[in-house]
Amino acid sequence: MGARRDVRVWLALVTVYLVWGSTFVALAIVVRDLPPFLAMAMRHLVAGGILLAFALPRGDRQGDRIGRPQIVAALVFGGLLFVTGHGALAWAQQTVPAGVAALLVGTIPIWMALFDRVAFGRRLARSAYAGIALGFAGLTFLFDPFGTGSVDRLGALVIVGSAMCWAAGSLYSRGAPLPRRPLVSAGLASVCGGTLLAGYSLVSGEIGEAVWTTDAVLALAYLVVVGSFVGFTSYVWLLQVAPTSLVSTYAYVNPIVAVVLAWIILGEDVTAQMVVAGAAVLVSVAVILRAGSSELAPGRGLFRARASAVAAAEPTA
Repeated sequence: MGARRDVRVWLALVTVYLVWGSTFVALAIVVRDLPPFLAMAMRHLVAGGILLAFALPRGDRQGDRIGRPQIVAALVFGGLLFVTGHGALAWAQQTVPAGVAALLVGTIPIWMALFDRVAFGRRLARSAYAGIALGFAGLTFLFDPFGTGSVDRLGALVIVGSAMCWAAGSLYSRGAPLPRRPLVSAGLASVCGGTLLAGYSLVSGEIGEAVWTTDAVLALAYLVVVGSFVGFTSYVWLLQVAPTSLVSTYAYVNPIVAVVLAWIILGEDVTAQMVVAGAAVLVSVAVILRAGSSELAPGRGLFRARASAVAAAEPTA
């Protein structure tokens, strides 16, 4: 039974590696013909609707209750992850190659560690600070701010911003009043994020710019079915049955998969600049994730310090 579960764990892990790495290639194909925010609105409205239809009938109504607090939290969570996260990424991938985009998105664990320390006071091991410094060095080399550079700097900066928003949204979700089960939370956040994306797309006039080619429609369907549904459900199942340290390896395998697939499918160049910068970022992520497994006493953070001050000001019984 244990061996069978081990096989299932590795199959699910490989699925997450390949699926989430391949979504950068699919997204590059989508935005050739479809406006980015419209495409992401369709992706998340459909995927979120499927997740909710699948998960809600199978759960606890009390734990999965969806009221005003849950909707507000899902709008914030979905806005950070799917509007300023996926929406901005899709916009930037109109000019930034899929492989480079994947390397930039791979910095999410760096931002999460940094934000967690500053906002919530989670102390980091010394090796984690070294990892963060190495990650920033890799980003600087990839941007090449003082050279001619082959990367669209504005697009790359937008992708870094989207990674920061994804990290902030992930940290926000830890204490947000979202539905208890992950599939329901993800479905609600996806629907809320898709609604915000659709609103922006409508106001900006993107709908009239859409060109519904076969390649774009198939790539969008891949993002919905395989990227959002298959990949995410595999990831949620892994979190329940496998060590977090093993599951977190997706963070530095996905960019490698994306670079290789973009080279094979899209014919993108793999430059020495990408290899050096990507290696620095991926080693940085590996160091941070490894250091994060050690438990340290929490320190002072912006929100932690504020909460302590409020508690100290309250009268005692």
